[in-house]
Amino acid sequence: MRQASITIHKAALQHNLQRVKQLAPKAKTICMVKANAYGLGVENAIHALDQADAFGVACLQEALEIRATGNHKPITLIEGVFSETELLTAIKEKCECIIHHRQQLDWLLHHKTAYQNAGLKVWIKLNSGMNRLGFKVPEIINVIHQLKDENFHCVLAMHFANADVPEHPMNQQQIDQLLHVKAVCEPIEVSCCNSAAIYNYPELHFDYVRPGIMLYGASPFDDRSAKDLGLQTTMTFTAGVMAINRIKAGEKVGYGSRFIAEKDISIAVVSIGYGDGYPRAYQVPVFVAINGQRFAHAGRVSMDMMTIDITGYEDQIHPGTSVELWGEHISVDEVAAANGTIGYELLCRLTERPKRIIQD
Repeated sequence: MRQASITIHKAALQHNLQRVKQLAPKAKTICMVKANAYGLGVENAIHALDQADAFGVACLQEALEIRATGNHKPITLIEGVFSETELLTAIKEKCECIIHHRQQLDWLLHHKTAYQNAGLKVWIKLNSGMNRLGFKVPEIINVIHQLKDENFHCVLAMHFANADVPEHPMNQQQIDQLLHVKAVCEPIEVSCCNSAAIYNYPELHFDYVRPGIMLYGASPFDDRSAKDLGLQTTMTFTAGVMAINRIKAGEKVGYGSRFIAEKDISIAVVSIGYGDGYPRAYQVPVFVAINGQRFAHAGRVSMDMMTIDITGYEDQIHPGTSVELWGEHISVDEVAAANGTIGYELLCRLTERPKRIIQD
């Protein structure tokens, strides 16, 4: 059997959730499980995150995947619904909606009675300068007043563009707008903190925090590791050695023949590639780990295989030897940085081909 697996550490997920609760003890925690729970698998994640106050997803389809497991915790659709029909389904499944444009507002008002009878809050998105979704000031104030006049339970929501860079001037501009809208619309619940903001802006935790990447044991910061943040690794991504080849000086390895051996070396072929979600386009040397020892890539990653230089360790590595791609010894953030991207992307790119294994 091809050895490519993702071991999900349930206890680490639970530890990371408790870390959120330590940092934001007065706020409710909406655990983001969108994009298949950042690659872990939504069913795996929600079982581990049973102490969450609610779950957050991008769309109704993701919410329905949660409901299909029999889980009845509150769910927030952070992009709202995409049609009036979706709104009716969201009401039936007791999913709370963000609204960020007028059409969604009209649908909500048209189905006011059903939405309110379901006991659902409505989240109103402030566009404070990120310019993706939301109502700008002063339009959002009018929307909130309109909804409050109709007896909706409202939550003011905002998303930081640069929460991971506390000195960025955009942060204060966004905060000023949020606090202005909050003051004008009091009383109102508020949510604005993602993982980075949970760390950097404790004074802005308000009523709900929305952790994502920190739950999955990766860092939202370029200059602070997950370990530095008190987080534990939730995923160990491994594959197996398929074959070992001796390569003479001057011989080439892999597509494009870019890797040329400078001396006689030993190459291990590993059963993993971009077809599994492992990145191909590394910009600086990338390493894997075998028994805690780091080994460098040798040649391009292909769809189903990669090659690594194991020279000097031939007596310790054999077909079937387990290779850690990221996990305890190699962080996903390190692999991401070497590929010019972020840990979020690598986790979300994981395909269904690697087997998921749950470890308590």
